[in-house]
Amino acid sequence: MAGLVASARLRELGVRATVHERGDRPGGSMLLSSGFVWRHREWEDFRRECPGGDEALQRLVWERFDDAIAWLQGLGAEPTATETGNPLTAGARFDPRALSALLARNADIRYSAPAGDVHEPLVLCTGGFSASTELVGRYVRPAAPLRLRGNPWSLGDGLRIGLDRGGALSRGMDEFYGRNMPDAPWSESELVALSQLYARHARIFDEDGSEFFAAKDVTWSETNVVAATARRPGARAYYLLDEAALSASVRDRTVAEMVAAAPVEARVDPEALPFAAPAGTVAAVRVVASITHTIGGLSVDVRGRVLGSDGRPLPALWAAGVDAGGVATGGYASGLAQALVLGLAAAEDVAATLGPSP
Repeated sequence: MAGLVASARLRELGVRATVHERGDRPGGSMLLSSGFVWRHREWEDFRRECPGGDEALQRLVWERFDDAIAWLQGLGAEPTATETGNPLTAGARFDPRALSALLARNADIRYSAPAGDVHEPLVLCTGGFSASTELVGRYVRPAAPLRLRGNPWSLGDGLRIGLDRGGALSRGMDEFYGRNMPDAPWSESELVALSQLYARHARIFDEDGSEFFAAKDVTWSETNVVAATARRPGARAYYLLDEAALSASVRDRTVAEMVAAAPVEARVDPEALPFAAPAGTVAAVRVVASITHTIGGLSVDVRGRVLGSDGRPLPALWAAGVDAGGVATGGYASGLAQALVLGLAAAEDVAATLGPSP
């Protein structure tokens, strides 16, 4: 999203830009998302939920968000919903395919572009390093390789280019956003539907039979239990449910309906668990930690400029989306909102620096 937003904004400002897309289609992980773009409704909630984040970047995202949504709508994007369904957040939902196509319209996109086929000035918008087993292992350090819940082209090209040019790392390099998914095969069209978002109603055990996470400690986004699962044996867990848990509701579905929709390979007979199930357990689902995007990345300022180790901006280098780290450190915030706002900010600074193309 960040790259397409930056490209569209640069065109508005009279600057010619080429999108070097590693993949074979526009949209990145936005294309595979639920399409919700949101911010915390209250500034204090944002700071409380992501306490390790860069306050200036967070303020930028929070304050520019509403105008950024209006900018999307001004381009012709039509929300499919104007509420998030969560009283703690505000935002809108867009059809990911329609939004990707709209932002890519009239863009000069070079598909399947090699990572090294770039020139200055450059805005890095490669979606982080979630698809790189090597980089995830180095920085996130899960107990086992994480399943990918995003596009396969976010291989850390932006991070590598930024570091090669002297960029500094943000805080939160060991953090990521993801979901606990059924421990079974899935397709990219099922990434949203198969997310197992009922940990607060479950008892959570690892493969060794240790109850490692209390339901009362699960945050509303459930990202903290995913991070904890990533550090258990095999990056796997079991969600154990009693009758009361199955009858609970998560938004518009009951937990029983969500369990029934999980692939049969992930649904385990409580009697067949590798440990003794607690009394009252009537259903069990084996889940695996998955990664959608990384939280840490390159250090940037509010103009999207990549910063060096001395805190000064590097020449002709910007980063947006989750290539820019440090926004959601310590918690969870909308990756699409970060991509939207930072994509606009970077494009505007590029235009101010270069002026219109001749």
